[in-house]
Amino acid sequence: MALNNTYDARFVQQETAVGAGVQILLLALIGTAIGMGPVGWLTGLAFAIATWAVLSRALYRSRSRCFGAANRVTLGRAALVGGVTALVADSFQDSPPVSLFVGLTAVALILDGVDGKVARRTGTSTPLGARFDMEVDAFLILVLSVYVSMALGPWVLLIGGMRYVFVAAARVRPWLTAPLPPSTSRKTVAALQGVLLLVAGAALLPHAVNVAVVALALGLLVWSFGRDVLWLWRTSRITEAPAAREVRRELVAS
Repeated sequence: MALNNTYDARFVQQETAVGAGVQILLLALIGTAIGMGPVGWLTGLAFAIATWAVLSRALYRSRSRCFGAANRVTLGRAALVGGVTALVADSFQDSPPVSLFVGLTAVALILDGVDGKVARRTGTSTPLGARFDMEVDAFLILVLSVYVSMALGPWVLLIGGMRYVFVAAARVRPWLTAPLPPSTSRKTVAALQGVLLLVAGAALLPHAVNVAVVALALGLLVWSFGRDVLWLWRTSRITEAPAAREVRRELVAS
């Protein structure tokens, strides 16, 4: 009986290993096509190894027995993000082909809307899958912000860094970790970040227009985060009020 209840992680771990292999293959294809330098190679390999390690650990801790079709889509998108990351790292030494950069990023952004639909249709939505999808999205926005900031200035990094600042703040303000209600506007703003950064990164528009596009993205993001933080703060005050009154009653009674 004990053997039947033993968790075997080998099957799901094999999927993460395949994902890492696909990532390395994509790096090899990109490197061969554009003659990518050592910085791009090392950054892409570091991304592949980190993704494999973190995802493998998360799967083991969640004791998942099935990787799922939606997670496979997200894993494929992560491989594309790894390719974009390598190109951006390589751009510090040599500008990557814009068509390749735009192509990889565009496919990654399009697939962002696919994995969620696959999860809902197959009934395989999980907290781990949602977190995996969110982390891939956040990292892609960070990488795009780094790339665009080289042309428009360091202020663009606020877009990519805002989510990570929020996570860091939640460590000292636990009320920020409360679940938020579903919001179409939040999802729309999040999706627009990648699209607007890609438009600016493609450098097809005049400089002033690119600045306006990225400023719009940042403004929308500040509004979205600000609204959510305000809602979380108000909710925490409402929740804490009854507990504070109860404490006061106990002190008076004693």
